[in-house]
Amino acid sequence: METGFTKWIIVITVVMCCLLELIDTSIVNVALTQMMGNLSATQQEVTWVIASYGIANVIVIPMTGFLAEQFGRKNYYLVSVILFTLASIACGQSTNIWELVAFRFIQGIGGGALMATSQAILIDTFPPKQLPLGQALFGMGVIIGPTIGPTLGGYIVDNYDWPWIFYVNVPVGILASIFTVLFIRDPERIKNAVPRPLREIDWAGIGLLIMGVGSLQLVLEQGESEDWFESAYINIFTALAVIGLVGFVWRELTARQPIVDLRVLGKSRNLAVGAVLSFVLGFGMFASVFIFPIFTQRILGFSAAQTGYILLPGALASGLMMPLIGKMLQAGVPQKFMIPVGFSIFFVFTFWMAQIISPTAGESDFFWPLMVRGLGMGLIFLPITTMSLAGLSGKDAGQAAGLTGMIRQLGGSFGVAIVGTYLERSIAQNRISPLAHISLYDTNTVQRIQAFTANFMSRGFSFEQAQKQAYAALEGILMKQVSIITYSQVFTMIGLFFVCCLPLVLLIKRARRGEKIDLNAAH
Repeated sequence: METGFTKWIIVITVVMCCLLELIDTSIVNVALTQMMGNLSATQQEVTWVIASYGIANVIVIPMTGFLAEQFGRKNYYLVSVILFTLASIACGQSTNIWELVAFRFIQGIGGGALMATSQAILIDTFPPKQLPLGQALFGMGVIIGPTIGPTLGGYIVDNYDWPWIFYVNVPVGILASIFTVLFIRDPERIKNAVPRPLREIDWAGIGLLIMGVGSLQLVLEQGESEDWFESAYINIFTALAVIGLVGFVWRELTARQPIVDLRVLGKSRNLAVGAVLSFVLGFGMFASVFIFPIFTQRILGFSAAQTGYILLPGALASGLMMPLIGKMLQAGVPQKFMIPVGFSIFFVFTFWMAQIISPTAGESDFFWPLMVRGLGMGLIFLPITTMSLAGLSGKDAGQAAGLTGMIRQLGGSFGVAIVGTYLERSIAQNRISPLAHISLYDTNTVQRIQAFTANFMSRGFSFEQAQKQAYAALEGILMKQVSIITYSQVFTMIGLFFVCCLPLVLLIKRARRGEKIDLNAAH
């Protein structure tokens, strides 16, 4: 445990690293068009810039507990920060799309360690009574990171060039490396631990983890663009994901020294429930951040930076209220009561968004719904995190942090994949119903086409050109209305998913008075 100045420098270091990792999950989304032009890449190829980072992340996150024990947590953390920083420089220097994809994968390997290891460092930095405050500060990075990414990315793309979305990581990475060397220390249990000999490392578990989780992430990232199971490539990786995951679970439950100790889920019912709730949290957090920019940019014509500025106040509000929620947990407010309130508030956000979506919606219309989202996220994330880790110590706490981090990441990937697929397919289906009311035999339709035609002819178009423009304008109006209906349905669907998951809260075992993570055992 640390005190005074050192404790707060450690907090600043790990929060900076969390922000680096999570901002980079979403910051590139707004720069894909520039990358396509500068690197002569197709839209299909440029999606691998996002996919490669996510695949590396989700493979490394569950292994962080083992790697920290094997190489020393401080050493592993420092190498990860340096690797992330150097890979960021290399990403900005890339001269073709596949160089960028490769360096993004390396960046994801470094970044994957930053989340779970940061959480483990905070567990060993704060005494049990102050742990909710430490987790609250960690939560600020987790909640703010994915939301601030498009804001920062949009500003950089509008004012500079795309490589700067990677170069901005460099000064923060250098500062975090210096602070890690000077202030972060390994707890005694890690200092005194004897690294496993190479022959005793669970190589089979590592291989199955890479095959299972990596293939699953690839399917989720690339499935929509490949038309899902119409693609032999997606079918092959789906089979690999199933085989790998089943084999991985069997191996980790039977191995004497597993790479990821899944048996920790059996030691704490709250961890098992928390893992499922982490999936739900990731689903809602990433899906809502994914769908909102698409709506504002495609339908309302907002710029990437403008969309980011709209999202920013809600994210900051959520981050700033984290210490308050930490204080509430310290005061004894049960997580079992806070989580349903957070779920309910998030449902209010989705229902509100479903009602206000329209072609005339402006920036001010979204301010309060997004503030409500921020409040809901705050009341969900921190109670789930503290509940999941309560009662665990040392190595078990590190394993639990890695597992919940991986599951939250997978929840986000499932959320984005499902919402993206639903959006594209429902727009096509919802288009069928209004078409029954659009016909050259319908008076209103004919009058609308005549008005459009006259308008275009007044601008200098010939009759034939004006009529083509009129049909195109009518199609544009139809698709805009259909899209608005579909976006409304998506928000409703996300909210209903949260409501359906509310009964899981009943499975939470209320902690005995004074039960905390046993940091003395951890040391």
